[in-house]
Amino acid sequence: MTDFIVDQDLKELTEHRTVVLPLACYETTITQNINGHIPLHWHEELQFVLILKGTAMFQVNEENITVREGEGLFINSGCLHMANDHDESSCVYICLNVSPSFVLSQELYTTLVVPYIQATNIPFLHLLPAAPWANHMLDSISAINQLIKEKPPYYEIDISTQLAHIWKNFIMNGVPLEYEQTEVIKNDRMKQMLNWIHLHYAEKILLDDIARAGRLSRSECCRYFKRTLKETPLQYVTNYRIQRSLLLLQQRESNVTDVAYQVGFNSTSYFIDRFRKSMKMTPLAYKKRFLPF
Repeated sequence: MTDFIVDQDLKELTEHRTVVLPLACYETTITQNINGHIPLHWHEELQFVLILKGTAMFQVNEENITVREGEGLFINSGCLHMANDHDESSCVYICLNVSPSFVLSQELYTTLVVPYIQATNIPFLHLLPAAPWANHMLDSISAINQLIKEKPPYYEIDISTQLAHIWKNFIMNGVPLEYEQTEVIKNDRMKQMLNWIHLHYAEKILLDDIARAGRLSRSECCRYFKRTLKETPLQYVTNYRIQRSLLLLQQRESNVTDVAYQVGFNSTSYFIDRFRKSMKMTPLAYKKRFLPF
Protein backbone atom coordinates (compact mmCIF):
# COMPACT_ATOMS: atom_id res chain seq x y z
CA MET A 1 0.00 0.00 0.00
CA THR A 2 1.36 3.42 -0.92
CA ASP A 3 0.47 6.75 0.64
CA PHE A 4 -0.62 9.78 -1.38
CA ILE A 5 0.52 12.95 0.33
CA VAL A 6 -1.12 16.34 -0.14
CA ASP A 7 -0.82 19.55 1.86
CA GLN A 8 -3.66 21.39 3.59
CA ASP A 9 -4.99 22.92 0.38
CA LEU A 10 -4.94 19.56 -1.47
CA LYS A 11 -1.80 20.35 -3.44
CA GLU A 12 0.07 17.13 -4.03
CA LEU A 13 3.45 17.02 -2.28
CA THR A 14 4.97 14.29 -4.45
CA GLU A 15 8.09 15.62 -6.13
CA HIS A 16 7.46 15.27 -9.85
CA ARG A 17 11.05 14.99 -10.92
CA THR A 18 13.09 12.29 -12.63
CA VAL A 19 16.86 12.72 -12.24
CA VAL A 20 17.45 16.29 -13.51
CA LEU A 21 14.21 16.60 -15.46
CA PRO A 22 11.18 18.47 -14.06
CA LEU A 23 8.85 15.55 -14.75
CA ALA A 24 7.87 12.19 -13.30
CA CYS A 25 6.59 9.15 -15.16
CA TYR A 26 5.52 6.02 -13.34
CA GLU A 27 3.02 3.17 -13.44
CA THR A 28 0.44 3.17 -10.66
CA THR A 29 -2.22 0.71 -9.50
CA ILE A 30 -5.15 2.66 -8.11
CA THR A 31 -6.17 0.12 -5.46
CA GLN A 32 -2.66 -0.01 -4.00
CA ASN A 33 -3.06 3.51 -2.65
CA ILE A 34 -3.58 3.65 1.13
CA ASN A 35 -7.11 5.02 0.57
CA GLY A 36 -7.99 2.40 -2.04
CA HIS A 37 -8.28 5.22 -4.56
CA ILE A 38 -6.41 8.36 -5.66
CA PRO A 39 -7.87 11.08 -3.42
CA LEU A 40 -8.82 14.58 -4.48
CA HIS A 41 -5.76 16.75 -5.14
CA TRP A 42 -4.19 19.18 -7.59
CA HIS A 43 -0.72 20.16 -8.75
CA GLU A 44 0.88 22.76 -10.95
CA GLU A 45 2.21 20.10 -13.32
CA LEU A 46 0.35 19.00 -16.42
CA GLN A 47 -0.76 15.37 -16.18
CA PHE A 48 -0.99 12.84 -18.99
CA VAL A 49 -2.47 9.41 -18.31
CA LEU A 50 -2.44 6.19 -20.37
CA ILE A 51 -4.50 3.23 -19.10
CA LEU A 52 -2.53 -0.02 -19.37
CA LYS A 53 -5.07 -2.32 -17.76
CA GLY A 54 -8.66 -2.09 -16.57
CA THR A 55 -10.83 1.02 -16.33
CA ALA A 56 -10.55 4.15 -14.19
CA MET A 57 -13.19 6.65 -13.15
CA PHE A 58 -11.61 10.10 -13.03
CA GLN A 59 -13.19 13.24 -11.67
CA VAL A 60 -11.71 16.54 -12.87
CA ASN A 61 -13.24 19.60 -11.23
CA GLU A 62 -16.97 18.88 -11.57
CA GLU A 63 -16.93 16.28 -14.36
CA ASN A 64 -16.63 12.49 -14.32
CA ILE A 65 -14.79 10.62 -17.08
CA THR A 66 -14.56 6.87 -17.62
CA VAL A 67 -11.16 6.01 -19.12
CA ARG A 68 -10.67 2.49 -20.45
CA GLU A 69 -7.69 0.36 -21.37
CA GLY A 70 -5.76 1.92 -24.26
CA GLU A 71 -7.33 5.35 -23.67
CA GLY A 72 -5.80 8.32 -21.91
CA LEU A 73 -6.52 11.61 -20.22
CA PHE A 74 -4.92 15.06 -20.12
CA ILE A 75 -5.47 16.99 -16.87
CA ASN A 76 -4.61 20.68 -16.93
CA SER A 77 -2.49 22.54 -14.40
CA GLY A 78 -4.21 23.45 -11.13
CA CYS A 79 -7.35 21.34 -11.67
CA LEU A 80 -8.78 19.34 -8.79
CA HIS A 81 -8.91 15.65 -9.67
CA MET A 82 -9.23 12.16 -8.22
CA ALA A 83 -9.43 8.59 -9.55
CA ASN A 84 -11.19 5.36 -8.62
CA ASP A 85 -10.84 1.84 -9.93
CA HIS A 86 -13.94 0.91 -11.96
CA ASP A 87 -15.68 -2.41 -11.40
CA GLU A 88 -12.74 -3.97 -9.52
CA SER A 89 -10.72 -3.96 -12.74
CA SER A 90 -7.35 -3.58 -10.92
CA CYS A 91 -6.66 -0.56 -13.10
CA VAL A 92 -3.02 0.22 -13.87
CA TYR A 93 -1.99 3.37 -15.70
CA ILE A 94 1.04 5.37 -16.75
CA CYS A 95 1.05 8.78 -15.08
CA LEU A 96 3.23 11.47 -16.66
CA ASN A 97 3.46 14.74 -14.71
CA VAL A 98 5.36 17.56 -16.38
CA SER A 99 6.20 21.09 -15.33
CA PRO A 100 4.49 23.39 -17.89
CA SER A 101 7.71 25.33 -18.42
CA PHE A 102 9.48 22.15 -19.57
CA VAL A 103 7.03 21.28 -22.36
CA LEU A 104 8.53 23.70 -24.89
CA SER A 105 11.50 26.06 -24.98
CA GLN A 106 11.22 29.30 -23.03
CA GLU A 107 10.89 31.24 -26.28
CA LEU A 108 7.73 29.29 -27.18
CA TYR A 109 6.34 28.85 -23.66
CA THR A 110 4.58 32.24 -23.45
CA THR A 111 2.74 31.96 -26.77
CA LEU A 112 2.16 28.19 -27.13
CA VAL A 113 1.81 26.88 -23.56
CA VAL A 114 0.53 29.63 -21.24
CA PRO A 115 -2.70 30.34 -23.20
CA TYR A 116 -3.65 26.65 -22.94
CA ILE A 117 -2.97 26.20 -19.23
CA GLN A 118 -4.88 29.41 -18.50
CA ALA A 119 -7.89 28.46 -20.63
CA THR A 120 -10.88 27.74 -18.40
CA ASN A 121 -12.59 25.45 -20.92
CA ILE A 122 -9.85 22.78 -20.98
CA PRO A 123 -9.68 21.26 -17.49
CA PHE A 124 -9.13 17.91 -19.23
CA LEU A 125 -9.18 16.14 -22.58
CA HIS A 126 -10.22 12.51 -23.00
CA LEU A 127 -7.60 10.93 -25.26
CA LEU A 128 -9.25 8.36 -27.53
CA PRO A 129 -6.95 6.38 -29.87
CA ALA A 130 -9.44 6.70 -32.76
CA ALA A 131 -8.46 10.38 -33.06
CA PRO A 132 -5.02 10.61 -34.75
CA TRP A 133 -3.85 13.58 -32.63
CA ALA A 134 -4.80 11.74 -29.42
CA ASN A 135 -3.27 8.47 -30.57
CA HIS A 136 0.04 10.25 -31.23
CA MET A 137 -0.08 11.66 -27.68
CA LEU A 138 -0.70 8.21 -26.21
CA ASP A 139 2.21 6.75 -28.20
CA SER A 140 4.50 9.47 -26.87
CA ILE A 141 3.40 8.89 -23.26
CA SER A 142 4.27 5.22 -23.68
CA ALA A 143 7.60 6.12 -25.31
CA ILE A 144 8.58 8.44 -22.43
CA ASN A 145 7.72 5.72 -19.92
CA GLN A 146 9.99 3.30 -21.79
CA LEU A 147 12.82 5.84 -22.06
CA ILE A 148 12.78 6.43 -18.30
CA LYS A 149 12.85 2.67 -17.65
CA GLU A 150 15.73 1.95 -20.04
CA LYS A 151 17.70 5.23 -19.84
CA PRO A 152 19.55 4.89 -23.18
CA PRO A 153 22.33 7.41 -23.98
CA TYR A 154 20.99 10.98 -24.17
CA TYR A 155 17.48 9.78 -23.36
CA GLU A 156 16.75 13.23 -21.85
CA ILE A 157 16.88 14.70 -25.37
CA ASP A 158 14.51 11.99 -26.60
CA ILE A 159 12.10 12.82 -23.76
CA SER A 160 12.19 16.51 -24.71
CA THR A 161 11.41 15.57 -28.31
CA GLN A 162 8.48 13.38 -27.24
CA LEU A 163 7.09 16.16 -25.02
CA ALA A 164 7.17 18.63 -27.91
CA HIS A 165 5.39 16.00 -30.01
CA ILE A 166 2.72 15.57 -27.31
CA TRP A 167 2.12 19.31 -27.08
CA LYS A 168 1.96 19.81 -30.84
CA ASN A 169 -0.75 17.15 -31.09
CA PHE A 170 -2.54 18.59 -28.07
CA ILE A 171 -2.73 21.95 -29.85
CA MET A 172 -3.81 20.24 -33.08
CA ASN A 173 -7.02 18.95 -31.46
CA GLY A 174 -8.44 22.38 -32.31
CA VAL A 175 -10.33 23.25 -29.14
CA PRO A 176 -10.94 27.03 -29.14
CA LEU A 177 -9.64 28.68 -25.98
CA GLU A 178 -11.99 30.39 -23.54
CA TYR A 179 -11.22 32.44 -20.44
CA GLU A 180 -13.96 32.96 -17.85
CA GLN A 181 -12.99 34.78 -14.66
CA THR A 182 -15.99 33.28 -12.86
CA GLU A 183 -14.54 29.79 -13.38
CA VAL A 184 -11.22 30.90 -11.89
CA ILE A 185 -13.01 32.38 -8.87
CA LYS A 186 -15.09 29.21 -8.38
CA ASN A 187 -11.99 27.03 -8.45
CA ASP A 188 -10.16 29.29 -5.98
CA ARG A 189 -13.11 29.40 -3.56
CA MET A 190 -13.42 25.61 -3.64
CA LYS A 191 -9.73 25.27 -2.80
CA GLN A 192 -10.07 27.82 0.01
CA MET A 193 -12.91 25.85 1.63
CA LEU A 194 -11.05 22.56 1.30
CA ASN A 195 -7.92 24.18 2.69
CA TRP A 196 -9.87 25.41 5.73
CA ILE A 197 -11.29 21.93 6.37
CA HIS A 198 -7.84 20.36 6.12
CA LEU A 199 -6.47 22.81 8.66
CA HIS A 200 -9.34 22.39 11.14
CA TYR A 201 -10.61 18.82 10.60
CA ALA A 202 -9.67 17.79 14.18
CA GLU A 203 -11.87 20.55 15.63
CA LYS A 204 -15.63 20.99 15.74
CA ILE A 205 -16.70 22.17 12.27
CA LEU A 206 -19.97 23.83 11.34
CA LEU A 207 -21.36 24.52 7.89
CA ASP A 208 -21.13 28.25 8.64
CA ASP A 209 -17.36 27.89 9.16
CA ILE A 210 -16.84 26.26 5.77
CA ALA A 211 -19.06 28.77 3.97
CA ARG A 212 -17.20 31.65 5.59
CA ALA A 213 -13.86 30.27 4.36
CA GLY A 214 -15.14 30.43 0.78
CA ARG A 215 -16.91 33.78 1.30
CA LEU A 216 -20.22 32.14 0.38
CA SER A 217 -23.66 31.71 1.87
CA ARG A 218 -24.53 28.33 3.44
CA SER A 219 -26.72 27.34 0.49
CA GLU A 220 -24.12 28.38 -2.10
CA CYS A 221 -21.43 26.52 -0.17
CA CYS A 222 -23.55 23.35 -0.33
CA ARG A 223 -24.06 23.83 -4.07
CA TYR A 224 -20.29 24.13 -4.60
CA PHE A 225 -19.64 20.85 -2.81
CA LYS A 226 -22.54 19.03 -4.46
CA ARG A 227 -21.43 20.23 -7.89
CA THR A 228 -17.73 19.48 -7.43
CA LEU A 229 -17.61 16.55 -5.00
CA LYS A 230 -21.13 15.10 -5.23
CA GLU A 231 -21.48 15.29 -1.44
CA THR A 232 -22.35 17.85 1.22
CA PRO A 233 -19.63 19.86 2.99
CA LEU A 234 -20.13 17.94 6.25
CA GLN A 235 -20.06 14.59 4.44
CA TYR A 236 -16.73 15.65 2.99
CA VAL A 237 -15.48 16.53 6.49
CA THR A 238 -16.41 13.05 7.74
CA ASN A 239 -14.75 11.31 4.80
CA TYR A 240 -11.62 13.44 5.14
CA ARG A 241 -11.39 12.58 8.85
CA ILE A 242 -11.53 8.89 7.97
CA GLN A 243 -8.83 9.42 5.36
CA ARG A 244 -6.64 11.08 8.00
CA SER A 245 -7.24 8.20 10.41
CA LEU A 246 -5.65 5.61 8.13
CA LEU A 247 -2.04 6.51 8.83
CA LEU A 248 -2.74 6.83 12.55
CA LEU A 249 -4.27 3.36 12.67
CA GLN A 250 -1.11 1.94 11.14
CA GLN A 251 0.92 3.06 14.18
CA ARG A 252 1.39 0.15 16.58
CA GLU A 253 0.80 2.20 19.74
CA SER A 254 -2.47 3.75 18.53
CA ASN A 255 -5.93 2.61 19.56
CA VAL A 256 -9.26 3.17 17.88
CA THR A 257 -10.69 5.51 20.52
CA ASP A 258 -7.65 7.79 20.53
CA VAL A 259 -7.58 7.92 16.74
CA ALA A 260 -11.28 8.78 16.61
CA TYR A 261 -10.79 11.83 18.82
CA GLN A 262 -7.52 12.86 17.14
CA VAL A 263 -9.25 13.22 13.76
CA GLY A 264 -12.27 15.10 15.09
CA PHE A 265 -14.93 12.50 15.95
CA ASN A 266 -16.54 13.01 19.37
CA SER A 267 -17.87 9.45 19.51
CA THR A 268 -15.92 6.21 19.04
CA SER A 269 -19.04 4.31 17.98
CA TYR A 270 -19.87 6.91 15.32
CA PHE A 271 -16.28 6.78 14.03
CA ILE A 272 -16.46 2.96 13.79
CA ASP A 273 -19.81 3.15 11.98
CA ARG A 274 -18.62 5.74 9.43
CA PHE A 275 -15.28 3.95 8.97
CA ARG A 276 -17.04 0.65 8.27
CA LYS A 277 -19.28 2.26 5.67
CA SER A 278 -16.34 3.96 3.95
CA MET A 279 -13.67 1.23 4.14
CA LYS A 280 -15.91 -1.91 4.25
CA MET A 281 -14.22 -3.00 7.48
CA THR A 282 -13.88 -1.80 11.07
CA PRO A 283 -10.97 0.39 12.18
CA LEU A 284 -9.61 -2.51 14.26
CA ALA A 285 -9.73 -4.88 11.27
CA TYR A 286 -7.92 -2.26 9.19
CA LYS A 287 -5.28 -1.90 11.92
CA LYS A 288 -4.74 -5.67 12.06
CA ARG A 289 -4.14 -5.77 8.30
CA PHE A 290 -1.01 -3.70 8.79
CA LEU A 291 -0.03 -4.74 12.31
CA PRO A 292 -0.94 -8.40 12.80
CA PHE A 293 -0.82 -9.42 16.45
